[in-house]
Amino acid sequence: MPVYVYEISSTGERFECVQSMKDDPLGVHPESGEPVRRVIQVPNLGLKHTAGKEKKLLSNDHVAKSGFTKYEKDKVTGQYNRVAGNKGPATLNP
Repeated sequence: MPVYVYEISSTGERFECVQSMKDDPLGVHPESGEPVRRVIQVPNLGLKHTAGKEKKLLSNDHVAKSGFTKYEKDKVTGQYNRVAGNKGPATLNP
């Protein structure tokens, strides 16, 4: 069953509550009876992505091996220079 986060309206204190998806949201705190609201949060998906894996997948070597071309903007000239891959022009003008 999902865990929902609620916030007490008067104090801003938060608490978690395990509820069925079919249940109505709580209107009051189960112990104190104070009004509460459900807090919308980003879901925690147990995926196999990590910061290290993302960095590896976006590395210049991996991008080139995958058949893509990667450009990075030069801060001085404003041009985009090819840093990975061998398809396309060496530089792009904005």
